[in-house]
Amino acid sequence: MHYNLIPDDINWEAYRRETEAAAHVRPAAAFLASLIESIGQPAKKKPVAYLPWFKTHKLIQLRGGEVSLWAGVNGHGKSMVLGEVITSLLVQSWKSAIASFEMKPEASLNRMVQQFAGLDTDPEDVPKELVEVTRDVYEQFQALCDDRLWFYDQQGTVDVDRIVSVTRYCFKELGIKHMVIDSLMKCVKNDDDYNGQKVLVDELCALARDYDAHVHLVHHMRKGDKETSEPDKSDVKGAGSIVDQVDNLFIVWRNKQKEFDAERGKLIQPDTADTLLLCRKQRNGTGWEGAIKLFFDRVSKQYTATPGAFLDMAAWPHTEITRG
Repeated sequence: MHYNLIPDDINWEAYRRETEAAAHVRPAAAFLASLIESIGQPAKKKPVAYLPWFKTHKLIQLRGGEVSLWAGVNGHGKSMVLGEVITSLLVQSWKSAIASFEMKPEASLNRMVQQFAGLDTDPEDVPKELVEVTRDVYEQFQALCDDRLWFYDQQGTVDVDRIVSVTRYCFKELGIKHMVIDSLMKCVKNDDDYNGQKVLVDELCALARDYDAHVHLVHHMRKGDKETSEPDKSDVKGAGSIVDQVDNLFIVWRNKQKEFDAERGKLIQPDTADTLLLCRKQRNGTGWEGAIKLFFDRVSKQYTATPGAFLDMAAWPHTEITRG
């Protein structure tokens, strides 16, 4: 599949240096002109982005100028949930970029196409009679991604200066409005480098504000004494200031107890969630905090609001379709 790659031969230092004060010093006339223009005019509402699930639209919005921390224990699906969120943002016409230091672009895209189609579209497992249909799905997704989705292709560790430079380049040169960084711990040398973590998050918050864009930062959580225990913001790894700095905190928690009970043949209530999306901080907007029940559709790798359904990701707002 063709996809947009951010070139690596860019003078990244030029984008790192643009943090100087001169870039923020502007004449008063520039601000006054804007104020004069607004006299007698109703306040313009800034466009906001939404999560894929309709039941969240009045509770949570993704606003420009903010940073969201997506946290979770390893294996609980935080990157998969965020992939579905970004797929939805593309359908909502938001330009996005992904810098994943743990997954190659091809792996991310294969999963996003599967979520987009609501079908198992893994190219290696497609039977001959479905090759043309599958190719058509990939081409539809390719058309959706054209000039809307970009990747920074580097796996392993990356230093703070580089990810700050890449983020500024995406915002300034590509017009990106949603930037995914997966994950924080790949950008800081050591788990106990609290100052490095604070510096990175502070830089990302400043970039989001300067360019009226949204940063989605993936981060790990400490595994509790019991994996079946619901986590909270105090379980986020690293410096406590991380949660203080960001605007939103989303925790992805996989319901392991439900899986254990299913394996043992225990009766499970149909509305018992497979995963909870815990909103543990929302500084602006509605300020709502709480839990969103999600159900995992294994065919599409989607998370849905209703068990036994999948989302029509090709149209906005997404409707749910019950599997026959």
